[in-house]
Amino acid sequence: MSSGSISAMIASLKANKRSRVSTFDKIKNFKKSKKSKLHFYKKASPFELKRIKNKIQTENETAFRRKVIILLTCCAL
Repeated sequence: MSSGSISAMIASLKANKRSRVSTFDKIKNFKKSKKSKLHFYKKASPFELKRIKNKIQTENETAFRRKVIILLTCCAL
């Protein structure tokens, strides 16, 4: 073994030794600040929301179809 691999092994052992904070503790101690609130000044009518929803759905359908066609042509070759 070379000295580089030994030093990498020692560094890995040191990194594994350190204490880690659990994700659940992070979530439990998470403080919400008032600065992070989202503000939407413009209001959309129900008709506009429906139109936006339909537009996003059609864009997603076309993107999905395009991906399926590309996948099928790649598999067919």
